[in-house]
Amino acid sequence: MENTITYVGMDTHKKEHKVALRYPDNEEIEILTIKNNASDISKMVKRILKKAPSEVRFCYEAGVCGFDLKRKIESLGCRCAVIAPSLTPVKPGERIKTDRRDAKKLLTMFKAGILTEVYAPDRQQETDRELTRLYQSARKNLMAARHRLQKLLVRHGYIYHDGDHWTQKHLSWLRNLEFEETVLKEVFDSYFTEMQHCMQRLESISKQVEQLADSEPYKEIVGLLKCFHGIKTLTAISIITEIFNFGRFANPRELMSYLGLTPSESSSGEKQKKGAITRTGNKRVRRLLAEVSWHYQHPYHISKELKRRRTDQPQWAIDIADSAGQRLRKRYWYLINHGKMPCKAITAVARELVGFLWSVMREYQSRKMDKAA
Repeated sequence: MENTITYVGMDTHKKEHKVALRYPDNEEIEILTIKNNASDISKMVKRILKKAPSEVRFCYEAGVCGFDLKRKIESLGCRCAVIAPSLTPVKPGERIKTDRRDAKKLLTMFKAGILTEVYAPDRQQETDRELTRLYQSARKNLMAARHRLQKLLVRHGYIYHDGDHWTQKHLSWLRNLEFEETVLKEVFDSYFTEMQHCMQRLESISKQVEQLADSEPYKEIVGLLKCFHGIKTLTAISIITEIFNFGRFANPRELMSYLGLTPSESSSGEKQKKGAITRTGNKRVRRLLAEVSWHYQHPYHISKELKRRRTDQPQWAIDIADSAGQRLRKRYWYLINHGKMPCKAITAVARELVGFLWSVMREYQSRKMDKAA
């Protein structure tokens, strides 16, 4: 069967794609160049299907084209794999890189079965992910606007000493500032207006994300993750829309590795050396987990807010969350007391937190399957 499959490797770009294909009855690799539009892609796929004796399989590296190209190809009756670029083997001695060579290399490796395929969300899942990523982007924009405003004031000697920044009291202080120079006043007003716009935009997007979290199929899963100390609605839905299918990870270590939280290693023979975490995979979830992990440096207790979040949630999920809270706080202080820096201790806590989250999701999926059966 493998001898009748036509393999196609695509080096994709914004404007055009370089396509390398090999028919099973011909050892010669054919190279095509097509524009990145639905018409040319359809013509190319139909042309290959017409000449291919049996199944046709496409592949391209995840990047600028997202998953829309995969959907277009599969809608025409072919299989298409989206490849993880960071896991594509690279020869140390290669010094020439062109689109043509990249397409041929993808084709050869794809046929040999040594490429790693990434999980492809459906169109609705990808749309939901874009909304949660918009929220993260709005948060960054607000932070940048606040930093610009604050640094302007510090440069000109206006320093706030009466508490935390960005509280109502601090905002009232900002509104009542007086400047001797007219131009400086105009610059401040421009920065302050930009910050207010970012605040309003973030508030509006937060409401949209909360509505998404309260809809199907996310409502039940979000409720389970909110049982954990430090995880609220926006964090929970952001984690879910980045990973979606937790069941594709056979064990917690696979999920830890996917999130780049496992230590790098360079060992040979009797020599063993472990380094910093790999930082591969999904950096957004890795950052969110690090933010959550800082909560576990404090004594673990069930606050009123956490009790409210756990209302109507299954006891098995609450038990796992309590186990995580007690375990992770002990883990953090054990590492601190043994000389580890706080940032390293938090990374270790985040790695173990992944295991508890995986456990909750697998238990939920198992119970859901039993209920359906």
